[in-house]
Amino acid sequence: MVDIELAGIPGGTVALHDARRERRWSVELEPFEIGVFAVTQEQLAEILGIAAVHPRRPAVEVSWLRAVHFCNAASEWDGLDSAYSFDGEDVTWHVDSDGYRLPTEAEWEHACRAGSTGPQYGPLADVAWTSADGVTAPQNVGGKLPNLHGLFDTLGNAWEWCWDLLDPARYDDYRVFRGGGFADDAWSVRASVRRGGAPRMHHDDVGFRVARGGFDGRDAAQGWSAKVDRDRALDDGPLPPGWTPRR
Repeated sequence: MVDIELAGIPGGTVALHDARRERRWSVELEPFEIGVFAVTQEQLAEILGIAAVHPRRPAVEVSWLRAVHFCNAASEWDGLDSAYSFDGEDVTWHVDSDGYRLPTEAEWEHACRAGSTGPQYGPLADVAWTSADGVTAPQNVGGKLPNLHGLFDTLGNAWEWCWDLLDPARYDDYRVFRGGGFADDAWSVRASVRRGGAPRMHHDDVGFRVARGGFDGRDAAQGWSAKVDRDRALDDGPLPPGWTPRR
């Protein structure tokens, strides 16, 4: 079995904010589970059958596609239904599955905030590895204080992939990542900051943590909707200030 420690997150309402598009919206969430820690090099290596150079550091240089494949592999190891199916690089989330998956960004922010309403859930020096620490790589998970849900490193150390598309009208298939990394300053290491990258992208400060929880329905759950994604892809309105289109 893959040793992934999960914390139960109660349902509730989370307010999301896309600063570039000057858009705010609220999401009602059902209870779910999420990893206490980001997936580590050791856990990734166990699934892939490779050596881990720094076993307790977050697994980074991991693309979004590799992250969702990891989720399915971990589900298979633990005898759970797979959350995802694949048609080439097109990925479908089966929202009623109880297998490991990436959190939606609404789930991620709700879990990260743990009831806090400010940009961080505690003083950054205490809760997050950032540029202020002068480190040159992600640090072992759990080295700073957790939030009130008992989650470590949701801010700082490594950005974390989510399930959601960033902006399909402007950035096609780019997926969201959240939380900030070890080389980022306080402006980026905030609970509300949204960034993203292509599904095959990998960087030295982007990793992921897993979630679990199945829900009624087929194409919508926990703040995500396939229909909304399709509608957003057709949005041909003006670009927000400072926005650079992918093409």
